[in-house]
Amino acid sequence: MDRKKKIITISREFGSGGRLIGKRLAEKLDVPYYDKELLDRIAEESGFCKEMMEDAEMKAKNSFLYSLASAMGTGEAGPESLSLNERFFLAQFDTIRKIAEEGSCVIVGRCADYILRGMPEATNVFIYAEEEDKIKRAVQEYGVPEDSVKKLMKDTDKARANYYSYHTGRKWGQHVNYNLSIDSGYIEIEDVVDLIIKYSEVKLYR
Repeated sequence: MDRKKKIITISREFGSGGRLIGKRLAEKLDVPYYDKELLDRIAEESGFCKEMMEDAEMKAKNSFLYSLASAMGTGEAGPESLSLNERFFLAQFDTIRKIAEEGSCVIVGRCADYILRGMPEATNVFIYAEEEDKIKRAVQEYGVPEDSVKKLMKDTDKARANYYSYHTGRKWGQHVNYNLSIDSGYIEIEDVVDLIIKYSEVKLYR
């Protein structure tokens, strides 16, 4: 185990501030940050269209149709027999593993906790909050219209949960999948960041 390497994955509910927390973590640790940047790299290395990959997760809000589309292979032999959704995920898997091998980083979403499971240098975090706190943040900080925030929040989290479940066989947000789960509604983002850093250090040097 490389005790100098520190990898933190952030899974989050919509409106919980997980992306803001991940970005601030990367800044404070002075390490690469991967969120939308991850899709850029996957697209560059795999040749897949970034917009198509970005759209794939949101299509998972209908779990039946996503499962059906993912199960429909091409009929060819080898990797070419996989559906487009499956090939997207494999490209994502390979890129995240490669990034983790390169050194310390913060990765938001994309099943990174599952992909890096068992890696001693990785600390997997889930950020959640009560509905009222998530709505407030989504409206005030993300600029989501108040009349559509509840639907967007529900659709986004449903898509994330179905996508995660399909590709990992696990339940999104379940505590056993993460090292640390934090309700971000009760403390400031900077305090959440400090808590994650402290926990990851204790875990790494345990």
